[in-house]
Amino acid sequence: MTTSEQLFAQAQQYLPGGVNSPVRACQAVGTYPRFLDRGLGSHVWDVDGKEYIDLIGSWGPLILGHCHAAVEQAVQTAMKKGLSFGAPTAAEVEMARLVCRMTGIEMVRMVNSGTEAVMSALRLARGATGRSKIMKFAGCYHGHCDAMLVKAGSGALTGGAPDSAGVPADIAGDILTASYNDLASVEELLLANPGQVAAIIVEPVAANMGVVPPQPGFLQGLRQLCDRHGSLLIFDEVITGFRLAPGGAQEYFGVRADLVTYGKIIGGGMPVGAYGGSRKLMELVAPLGPVYQAGTLSGNPVAMAAGLAQLEILSTTPKIYENLERKGAALQAGLEQALSGVPAQVNRVGSLLTIFFTDSPVSGYDQARCSHRKRFSRWYNGLLAQGIYAAPSQFEAMFLCDAHTDEDIQQILRAANAVSPTL
Repeated sequence: MTTSEQLFAQAQQYLPGGVNSPVRACQAVGTYPRFLDRGLGSHVWDVDGKEYIDLIGSWGPLILGHCHAAVEQAVQTAMKKGLSFGAPTAAEVEMARLVCRMTGIEMVRMVNSGTEAVMSALRLARGATGRSKIMKFAGCYHGHCDAMLVKAGSGALTGGAPDSAGVPADIAGDILTASYNDLASVEELLLANPGQVAAIIVEPVAANMGVVPPQPGFLQGLRQLCDRHGSLLIFDEVITGFRLAPGGAQEYFGVRADLVTYGKIIGGGMPVGAYGGSRKLMELVAPLGPVYQAGTLSGNPVAMAAGLAQLEILSTTPKIYENLERKGAALQAGLEQALSGVPAQVNRVGSLLTIFFTDSPVSGYDQARCSHRKRFSRWYNGLLAQGIYAAPSQFEAMFLCDAHTDEDIQQILRAANAVSPTL
């Protein structure tokens, strides 16, 4: 029995399912989680000493790779001053200024997770419009707040329970669910609920039912429909923010949202989230306005230090995004070739990729759910045996980082070619 297996057995006595986040349990791929010990650059090592090329990167925030020198140094410097104050620090101001400059939003509020950012943005949207209903898209995941666990993606979809027990019916009743990449379904719901929809929230690139790109005109159409019906448009950029471009999906697709939620990358690997928008909207948040939101650890100085170090590099080094696009395209092409004998689709936007084991293009929730999950399980375990650490779920993304080398890409493709005949 490996050390990971021993730890997992112990963990199941004290943690629900032996994990602190469902997808980590690896139930969907029929194995046990590898307990990680350390990471460096694009590689991680488990507690048994096995080395892997990492295609998760803490689910996205480590865009520069593990243990980047500048981020580590910033964290160490901040820790020597104190771990937490529950009071304002200069780093919060610097972070807010940088986020606003990179994204074009006017004001931002720091929080502690993507879930908290979404929850707060929804409250703000309702407070600003005086409306109660929120529209989301089937298969898009926006954290685990009650209102968003209706036809959710990511871990909820992986676990076979798109809805969660414990969500009151009256809360779920205020959530309208449209079909991603289907503007007609959006307009139909808006017309059926006139003057009631406070906001439409969307992952500009759906990345929690696997990576599903927006079809041409979809995001632009959402912007137009929101303007026409007086609803706010919220981009959930917890995954795409600062990953697709310095200004996130808003810059990448040329569409402005009213409110944007962030997480992941702005913490440089530390727990953090944020939401922001126009000054007019954000000044409705307490203490200036009637929309209440607070948090003792919001703007934590260590998290701010890590995020600042990473964002400063991203804001001044455009070549990082060029390299990520190049490596993403090379990996996509190589995977398509390796899987040419298998019904498979390789969806990609920039440095985000997912392989769907289906013979039909995947442009939404229904097509994603048709993917062959047993084949994916064989694929995952085959890669793992070859030293490739990928997401243990059909409905998650692979993340490339700046530290991935061309040799890493070639090694991943060699593993893919070795595994594909067994599928």
